[in-house]
Amino acid sequence: MSDPLVRLDRDGPTATLTFCDPERRNAMTQAMGEAFAERIAELRDDAGLRAVVLTGQGRAFSAGGDLGMIEERADQAQAAPGRARRAVRESMRQFYGLFLSLRELPCPSIAALNGHAVGAGLCVALACDLRIAAREARLALNFTRLGIHPGMGATWTLPRLIGAAQAAELLYTGRAVDGEEAARLGLVNRALPADEVLPAAQALAAEIAACAPAAVEGVKRALARSAGASLEDQLSFEAAEQARCFESRDLREGLAAARERRDPQFEGK
Repeated sequence: MSDPLVRLDRDGPTATLTFCDPERRNAMTQAMGEAFAERIAELRDDAGLRAVVLTGQGRAFSAGGDLGMIEERADQAQAAPGRARRAVRESMRQFYGLFLSLRELPCPSIAALNGHAVGAGLCVALACDLRIAAREARLALNFTRLGIHPGMGATWTLPRLIGAAQAAELLYTGRAVDGEEAARLGLVNRALPADEVLPAAQALAAEIAACAPAAVEGVKRALARSAGASLEDQLSFEAAEQARCFESRDLREGLAAARERRDPQFEGK
């Protein structure tokens, strides 16, 4: 059996997904996308899962969409201008969905950017809840430099992370930033030496996993909806989520742990 394009490693309540095509700098192909979506499906309904880390094997997180695949789409479109547009559009939308399936995870996801994350590779990292990058990593949404419009949610996720003006500059120019500038912009949570990135992401996953699962999943839902909600609507959502938590044994455990000055032992119940 050939080596998997996406490896899944489980460590108790956390999991690490790794893009495994280092010779091609983890370029994103249809086959890798299908393998990734299969792994996400395995994790999506896992009641014991609390956090997921996503990283890349080798020196790069991901070099982005496979250039050969992009050339095939260009050949298809240019062979029948206009007439092939719908088919190309639908094939790209399907391709996005394979990798963006990670947004369906109920638990938080953390991108460990061990190296360069370019184009669609960076888009997948932006779709995660949190990001830690190597200081020397090159991060770029270089679509316009290739002659193509950004895809895979770039124009939706980036402005929400770093603001409209900064996002516009990076998207218009395709300019690359290193990990330290990315941290200053708010593109990543922190920048570290490359060999510390994955351990730090896994430690953060373990820290999240130690919190009450229902509360953490509620926070993820709340953050996902907050940009389009009014304050009154968000207050109602928060009250409903708190009411759900009031029914849980985990809340009792959290209160007891606070009184006894010990770490809580949450069971997800």
